Amino acid sequence: QVQLVEYGGGLVQAGGSLRLGCTASGGIFRTMSMAWFRQAPGKEREFVAAQSWSTSVTYYGDSVKGRFTISRDNAKNTTYLQMISLKLDDTAVYYCAARLWGNARHQADDYDYWGQGTQVTVSS
Repeated sequence: QVQLVEYGGGLVQAGGSLRLGCTASGGIFRTMSMAWFRQAPGKEREFVAAQSWSTSVTYYGDSVKGRFTISRDNAKNTTYLQMISLKLDDTAVYYCAARLWGNARHQADDYDYWGQGTQVTVSS
């Protein structure tokens, strides 16, 4: 059983930066493809970013391209989401997801395990 724990959310002003982290336990992290999704109140879950286990494949949602960067540290069993130039529309609960086999995907259904989420609130 894989467990994912996100951290790093909080309140930030528009234009600011945050770095989210997600630490995995209970599996072989270096073989997992990892992703971040987000969900704002009243909206569907949205794909943010994903990175394959080999780091050779990386995807970003259109709304975050050029502002967000996904990365990983296999020694720490952790994936990160660096967010810069934050906008009001980035306010959401951010979820980390793990796919045990295969490369990264955009669809939430392709992921096997999910974290509990961390709130990011961007204020004006």
